[in-house]
Amino acid sequence: MPFLKQGSNESRHLMQTLHLKDRDEDLKLAADLLKNGELVAIPTETVYGLAADAKNGVAVKNIFKAKGRPADNPLIVHIAHRDQLNELVADVPPMAQTLVRAFWPGPLTMIFKKASCIPDEVSAGLDTVAVRMPSHPIARRIIELSCPLAAPSANRSGIPSPTEAARVAEDMDGRIAAVVDGGACEVGVESTVVDVTGDCVRVLRPGAVTVEMLTQVVGNVEVDEAVTHELQAGATVSSPGMKYKHYAPNARVVLVKGSPDAYTAYVNEHTAEGVMALCFDGEGNDLRVPFLTYGTREDHTAQAQRLFEALRVLDEQHATIAYTACPSPDGIGLAVYNRLLRAAGFEVIELD
Repeated sequence: MPFLKQGSNESRHLMQTLHLKDRDEDLKLAADLLKNGELVAIPTETVYGLAADAKNGVAVKNIFKAKGRPADNPLIVHIAHRDQLNELVADVPPMAQTLVRAFWPGPLTMIFKKASCIPDEVSAGLDTVAVRMPSHPIARRIIELSCPLAAPSANRSGIPSPTEAARVAEDMDGRIAAVVDGGACEVGVESTVVDVTGDCVRVLRPGAVTVEMLTQVVGNVEVDEAVTHELQAGATVSSPGMKYKHYAPNARVVLVKGSPDAYTAYVNEHTAEGVMALCFDGEGNDLRVPFLTYGTREDHTAQAQRLFEALRVLDEQHATIAYTACPSPDGIGLAVYNRLLRAAGFEVIELD
C-alpha cells in the first residue's frame, strides 16, 4: 500500500517503521518524529494509540489514511498535564473539574467545547473535542517531550485494538514512522468517554472508569443509548466507538446470551467446519468445537484484558464464525459487552 508522506501530494513506497524501546534516546526520537509531523504508535494503559501532533491537521489526516478510518469518526487528544487542557478547550465546567480530580491521569476521556487551535480533522468538524490524560508513564513522557497528541487505537480501522506492540506492527509496519514498545496494556479496552457539555455526565463509550464509579463522584450519570444499541445510518457522533462496526476479527462474531449450560447446548447444535467458541475459563470442556477463553464469567477485569487478543487469535486459527459467551454488563463488564456487541455487528442470540 502506498503511503502518503506528510505534506506531500505524491505517494511513495512503504516507509521503514522503527521499533523503539522504553529508553530515553528512543522516547526522545519518538517525540522528535511527532513534532515533525510523523505518526508514532505509543503504549497507553488502555490500548496502543496511533499518535500525531493534535494541532497539525495534515499529520492528523495521515492517521485516517494509515488506519483506513472514516473521516467523520472523531479522535481523542492525549495530554500529560492538567494545564494543557486549558489550551485545547473553551471551558472546563465544574463537574469536569471534579472528574479530573477523581480520575486523571487514567482511562477517562471527557468531551468539551473545543478551542480554536483544534483542527477539524481531530473533531470531525464538530465544535467539541475529546481529551484524556493517560496514566501510562511512556505515553506521558512522550507527550511531555512533544505536544498534545491525537491518538485513536493503533490498528487498521474496524479490527480488534492492539494491546501489545507486536500486534501494532502486524497492522502498521510500513505505514507509520515508529512503534514504541511498552509491553502489554494493563486495562485492555479503550477509555471511558463521557460528555460533560450538558447538564449531567453522559457516558458515550464505557471503559474501566465505570458508570458506578462515575455515579459515586458526580451523582447523576446517564448512559447513551448507543452503548448497547446500534445507531441509525448517517447519525452524527461526538465520540469514537459509537457509530461503526468495531473491534471485529475476520470471523463472524455471534454473541450468545444464556447460562453456561444453555450456551454449551446451543454451540453443540451448531457445529461445522470453521466454527469456534469464545467462552469463559472453565466452561469449554463440554464443547464439541475448538474454543478460546477470555477470563472467568465473574472476572470482568480479566475479560477486558484478554478480549482483543482472543479476537485476533480467532483469525489466526482460521475461524469463520465464533459463538461468543456474553458477559454480564456490570462494572467494566459493560465495556466488554459493548465491544462484543460492535464486533458482532449487534448479532445477538437470546437463549434464556
